[in-house]
Amino acid sequence: MSLADEMFQAAMDYKPFRAAMFGVPGWDDKVDDLSVEGEQALRARVADILRRAETSDEDPVTLGVIRHQGQTIVDRIDARLVEHTVATGLGTPVNGLLMMASQVDVSQRVDKFARYVEQASQRVRDSDRRPLRRHLQAGAQRVESFLASPVQEWEGDHSAEIRTAVAGFRDVLNSIEDGRGDDKPGICWLPDGERNYANLARNYTTTSRTPDELHRLGLDLIASLREEYAEIGSRLWGTSDVPEIFHRLRTELLWDNEAEMVASAEEAIARAEAEAPKWFGRMPRVGCQVRLVDSAERATAPIAFYQPAPLNGTRPGTYWLNPLGATERSRTLSEVTAFHEAVPGHHYQLSIAAETDMHNMRRFAFIEAYLEGWGLYTERLADEMGLYSSDEQRLGMLGLDAMRAGRLVVDTGIHAFGWTRQQAVDYLRENTVMPEPEINSEIDRYIETPGQALAYMVGRLEIQRVRAEAETKMGERFDVRAFHDLVVGSGAVPLPTLEHIVTEWAASP
Repeated sequence: MSLADEMFQAAMDYKPFRAAMFGVPGWDDKVDDLSVEGEQALRARVADILRRAETSDEDPVTLGVIRHQGQTIVDRIDARLVEHTVATGLGTPVNGLLMMASQVDVSQRVDKFARYVEQASQRVRDSDRRPLRRHLQAGAQRVESFLASPVQEWEGDHSAEIRTAVAGFRDVLNSIEDGRGDDKPGICWLPDGERNYANLARNYTTTSRTPDELHRLGLDLIASLREEYAEIGSRLWGTSDVPEIFHRLRTELLWDNEAEMVASAEEAIARAEAEAPKWFGRMPRVGCQVRLVDSAERATAPIAFYQPAPLNGTRPGTYWLNPLGATERSRTLSEVTAFHEAVPGHHYQLSIAAETDMHNMRRFAFIEAYLEGWGLYTERLADEMGLYSSDEQRLGMLGLDAMRAGRLVVDTGIHAFGWTRQQAVDYLRENTVMPEPEINSEIDRYIETPGQALAYMVGRLEIQRVRAEAETKMGERFDVRAFHDLVVGSGAVPLPTLEHIVTEWAASP
């Protein structure tokens, strides 16, 4: 068995639902082992693979992926995130399980759900790393709503034991009286917090940039985005006053109904697919559909997300839209989000990689700086491609840019510099057009997944940089279609590995 085989198996054992997301067979009857003993056994196994990778003659690209995926597992186990991640985000163990259960076939693993929830309860109950009080309350409310709901089809014959375990998790959350206050939301306030955050930041960005450097980068980007807002605002509304532009974006241009939101997404994707052959030499064989999130999951699901097509082709890739509160949301975010999540963003990226003959370690590696960096890159690429239908929609592009730049500032502020939760909320309120409910949900997400928010903008800037260097080096030989095929056809890789791939390509005759 190769090192790539070993690491792929370890990565899927660590997160079996990831195999389900991609339709990779072999893990359909498994769930995460959240016990301390289980995690430490997996950590030892991964550490052994990493030691052997140091002297391996595997090709450099595959080795780069192996090392990153292994270090990811080590860093996240060491940070003991399961012990203080309890609220309503996708990355929270119990809520994530309940959400995923309605989206994939869980019939072969549903008998293990109760034990999984019991393990989560034990880790939270016995930990010295207390969640925020507000997250304890939110998590308890979320599982209470599940317990109050009718039995769902996926629960099958295991409903009673699952709901008993979930009720036990709720009781654990309600029993913790010393949760952290909003004045100490960051991981820096927890044991080994500074070291863990540095490791997580390095892991999520795949770079050596320090929290201080990332914080300053975010501040600089926010300043430059204000100039773009002023330029488009002058053209569209005759004003360059950024606060006024922000106010109009928050209060005007809202959806009239859910159907309008879905139609806009479908039209944007169709337009992108028609233009894509000019920018990509290879398009995915599988299509992309737009669907609304199930009503039972709308209260906790993200606004939009992408689910790749399974390997067996039983359904297309799916761009999920959450219509909750549609009439209070700006329609300017419609096109940019569709380009990021669907075409030419995650749908092209994940589908094309899955259709290659690379090793599964390469096809299905989960490296956020590359994955989310590509999503952000395509938001700006869409403007190059002429896909935005109006300046209103270009303001939406700037709106998401500001959110991702703001993430660099507030994630490091919270976790490295000891910001209060209110400081982070105030920063996003002043420097983005995000509505208040979204600001609050985003801040809570950053608190519970330290470092993940750093991946987006760092990845985009690096893809833009290596493209610009290749264009300079190659001159008239540069083919943007070939560049895009190279980037998405290489699968998810750490950013230094991507630079190596593009540099070699640009130097070839």
